[in-house]
Amino acid sequence: MPGVLVVGSLNVDLTVAAPRIPAPGETVLGGELQVSPGGKGANQALAAARAGASVSLVGAVGQDAFAAQALHLLQAAGVNLEGVRAVPGATGVALITVASGGENAITVASGANAGLEAAHLPSDLRPYSHLLLQQELPPAVTLSAAQRARTAGLRVLLNAAPSRDTAPELLAATHHLIVNEHELSALAGGEGEVGVQARALLARGPEAVTVTLGARGSVTVTAGATHVLPAHPVAVTDTTGAGDTFCGVLAARLQSGDPLPHALHWAGVAAALACTRRGAQAAMPLWPEVEAAGAATRPTAPMP
Repeated sequence: MPGVLVVGSLNVDLTVAAPRIPAPGETVLGGELQVSPGGKGANQALAAARAGASVSLVGAVGQDAFAAQALHLLQAAGVNLEGVRAVPGATGVALITVASGGENAITVASGANAGLEAAHLPSDLRPYSHLLLQQELPPAVTLSAAQRARTAGLRVLLNAAPSRDTAPELLAATHHLIVNEHELSALAGGEGEVGVQARALLARGPEAVTVTLGARGSVTVTAGATHVLPAHPVAVTDTTGAGDTFCGVLAARLQSGDPLPHALHWAGVAAALACTRRGAQAAMPLWPEVEAAGAATRPTAPMP
């Protein structure tokens, strides 16, 4: 069966738990430093692999001590890393503060991710049916990957995160757009309720737009339907990586042939479970955990 290709960033996360996220100019004393693998591309690749997909990752790490740390959980999960380049300089790093309620603030030093070029993308896309993208790489690379994949007949999923200028050409090459409320507002202008804003984006190219709403679940719109899914109830410890878990599992389940409502359900359950543990990749659940947690609420028929 064709697999999922992820083109995206690889980082090492430096995470500190603190009573609150510092205000501008404020210093807040936190707890122990946690060093763990991260990066939106790597996170989503791992989530997709743990959800059962055959996954290949294209990206870049530096030639430093952080490179091995960025790769080790991906290797353990069987992600194909032939497309990951080791370039001179530093591996990308994310500086993360996690507040006592689980919310986080993240600053990213792109490092090697900024050196990835369109020339580094695979020329043969036949082994893949789905492409999963984010916005931590140079925009020209993301756009080239989307356009090449769409031309080759792949389904293109774009997580428009972090929020930055998203080229109209990129949206036009996207089949399924995934955003949170902040990213939705940046793309749609913040006019109207979530479903109205999401539906307005359909006119710009995507066939489906999913808005993740944290503790309120998610809303997905297509030309013919609106899917509203409540959040799977959990006690939240750390929301870092929850959105990436959602995206990776969604891509994996769509690639496996699940209908959209089912794929959204499993993505939501997996994202919720990721919030019960600290870290990004380290918190991502294995597929048997997701199945066990979400079996009772699995849709039995397509939603209207």
